[in-house]
Amino acid sequence: MQHPFITYTSRFYKVYLTIYSIFQFIYIPIKFYDKLLSKYSFKKVIYIKNILIIEDEVKIARFLELELHHEGYEVSTCHDGREGLNMALSNTYDLLILDVMLPSLNGMEVLRRIRQVSELPVIMLTAKDDVMDKVMGLDLGAQDYLTKPFAIEELLARIRVLFKLKSGTTSVAASQNSLTCGQLTLYPDKFEVNYNNTPIILTKKEFELLEYLMKNKDIALTRDQILENVWGYNYIGDTNIVDVYIRYLRNKIDQPFQKKLIHTIRGIGYQLKDN
Repeated sequence: MQHPFITYTSRFYKVYLTIYSIFQFIYIPIKFYDKLLSKYSFKKVIYIKNILIIEDEVKIARFLELELHHEGYEVSTCHDGREGLNMALSNTYDLLILDVMLPSLNGMEVLRRIRQVSELPVIMLTAKDDVMDKVMGLDLGAQDYLTKPFAIEELLARIRVLFKLKSGTTSVAASQNSLTCGQLTLYPDKFEVNYNNTPIILTKKEFELLEYLMKNKDIALTRDQILENVWGYNYIGDTNIVDVYIRYLRNKIDQPFQKKLIHTIRGIGYQLKDN
């Protein structure tokens, strides 16, 4: 007669062998799969946006650098206009954050020289809340303009919008959306405007103004309505900025194509209509 302990041990050993066999059955393929992955690893390449900051105030430049690093951007900084221009022209950047008041070469001149050879997106910074300074910067080819002091969240949001517009990540279906007025067509998702298939180059603010007018085609809009919807409720400045940009649009749309689309409604404001 077999001893009870031997019987118990024998049963335990059989259970152990069963568990071990199952473990080997699962473990060996997993081990093989891990080796296969390590040998043929497929790494996703992530392109990190590279931003150049030209800002003479060292503390502001450092603050912006840290915040942008935190958001995952590569950042280079410079505190001199001429040196910054050389950096912008000799390296590849995805965005330039450019201060207006710079030593050796002011921001407007830096932008003008960059635009002669490059379409590098530019956001301008200034301590002067002067309408004509903003108009000059946008006319020279800046995509956006911020007045100091500003919230870092606003700058980050504007950067995201610029990169989204540049990358063209909108879907094909969405890019087909368009606004029309006669032979004038605006594509909000592609940031494109053309008149009878002839492209019209607009600054960001000109585009936003035209888009608002086209969304409200045949409606008489007051200057306050335009100011609130295009420049925002927080805009502090002269309402003449609306008149200035209406003139810019007329110079680029009405005059070249000899077709008056933007009409002045006396005592009210402006209206976009085709007649």
